[in-house]
Formats: sequence, C-alpha cells, structure tokens
Amino acid sequence: MADKSGNQPKEAHRGMSPFSHLCVLLIGMYLGILFVKSEVASWQRVHAMFLFQQAYMYLIIGLAIIVAMASMFLIKSLKVKSVDGEPIRYVPKPFHTGVIIGGMLFGAGWAITGACPGPIYAQIGAGAWMAVFTFAGALLGMYCYAALKPRLPH
Repeated sequence: MADKSGNQPKEAHRGMSPFSHLCVLLIGMYLGILFVKSEVASWQRVHAMFLFQQAYMYLIIGLAIIVAMASMFLIKSLKVKSVDGEPIRYVPKPFHTGVIIGGMLFGAGWAITGACPGPIYAQIGAGAWMAVFTFAGALLGMYCYAALKPRLPH
C-alpha cells in the first residue's frame, strides 16, 4: 500500500535475490534435463500415450500425482509456510463448463504438439526447434484467454 507521498513501502520493492534467481534457474535446468532424459518431453512418447499404445506416460503422470499428494499431506501436517511466512493452503477452484472446454482444448493441443507447457522449454533446450511453434501457440492461447475471459462460461 502506498503512503501519502505515493511511495511504495520497502516490502513491495523486495524482490528475489540474485541467489534465488540462480536457484530457480538451476532447478529449471535440472527439470528440463529430467524431462528430456525420462522422455516426458518426447513427442513420440506423448503420441503413443494418446493412442493408448504405451502405459509409460500414464505411469509417469500417476507417479507425479502420488508425489503431489504426499507433498500436500506433508505441507498440511508440518504446517509449512511460504517464503513470505504465509501458511500454504490448497483452495480448489470451482468446477464449471469452462473447465471441461479448457481441458479438451488443452488435451487436444498436448496431443497435437506433444507438449504441455512445462516440456516446451525442455524441447526447445534439447534442440527440437519445432517446439518454438508450440511455445508461440501457448502464448497466443494465453493472450486469447485473457482477452476472452470476461465472456467465457463460469
């Protein structure tokens, strides 16, 4: 909140430290390598999943769900706080028609391109330059959603 002179308090200007930025970059690089080495960012693996030819990706997704559930259980049990000192809470979003439409669009885009948002960066980093088009499509979709959000079902 601004004071009478219009200045923001120091907390509002407090950003991430250079060390925090480096940590985020290193974690992102690690995840990118993990995505490429585990073939989660492989168009062929994603394509085989959507054709029900391989269980590999379903097993990976199932494992990710189990890890997320265990993590949320630990966060709740240990009353973990965010870096800002706030308690971490899971607040589910309301279910509505837009969730179904958005999920179908997301799934179709994933099936066509072989990437959901995370692996796009890993694909580009691994030299799959066609993923630049996927990235451009994701950005376009994001901006279209922002522009159309007031008129979408809710």
